[in-house]
Amino acid sequence: MRRLAAFLQKGVRMNKLPEITLAFWIMKICATTLGETGGDLLSMTLNVGYAVSSILLFGFFLVTLGAQLRTTRYRPAIYWAVIVATSTAGTTMSDFMDRTLGLGYAAGSSILVAILLAIFAVWRLSGESLSVDLIRTRKVELLYWIAILFSNTLGTALGDFLADSSGLGFGGGALLIGGLLAAIVLAHYFTRISGVLLFWAAFVLTRPFGATVGDLLTKPVAKGGLALGTVGSSAVLLGVLVALVIYAIVAQARQRDLAPARIAQPVEE
Repeated sequence: MRRLAAFLQKGVRMNKLPEITLAFWIMKICATTLGETGGDLLSMTLNVGYAVSSILLFGFFLVTLGAQLRTTRYRPAIYWAVIVATSTAGTTMSDFMDRTLGLGYAAGSSILVAILLAIFAVWRLSGESLSVDLIRTRKVELLYWIAILFSNTLGTALGDFLADSSGLGFGGGALLIGGLLAAIVLAHYFTRISGVLLFWAAFVLTRPFGATVGDLLTKPVAKGGLALGTVGSSAVLLGVLVALVIYAIVAQARQRDLAPARIAQPVEE
């Protein structure tokens, strides 16, 4: 218990999270769409099933999370591997709740909303801000990743609800979520609504947006999709995400190279 307490209280000296820019959101949507197609590839196309797929992908999440916790700074490849892991695991976990357990999309979404709010409550009661600008302790870092896992699981349930139960279809669901995300962007620039609240709202909504886009790519034409299949869609999305991660690594290296030069420049009087 003492070792666990020491691990949780250990400070995170450097910010291990990416800067929240347009590139971050593009990569997030790409990763969540990949999570939808990848999760469906394992559970449905390969016929592994939702329960076994959830166990396997949750194990993948734990492995990537362990690597992330051991880092001392932001490493794009590791960070986005954890995001993809939470997204794929969230897809199968949501499908297991909604379909295998028979809870349905509405009930499953309600349960996940309650879980996510409980996580935020624990986080806030820990005395730390819900802002992701700087994660200062190991405990908050773990809460951050648990919140992301369940926000992606919730996003899958919401996406499925919009696509299947609301009557909007995959395209309509994507348009609705896209409109809500646009409203959040406008609120960020033109209102005084809390940036922390807007961040987490956008973070949750990008998951159903990715889910509906993923369904739009993979589902048959008769169901309103483009019939690209889970294998082809996953391969394309993985290629795009890898290219974006490589770009982030190169950009990060350039910033480190330029930092000493900026420090060395004399200050003009």
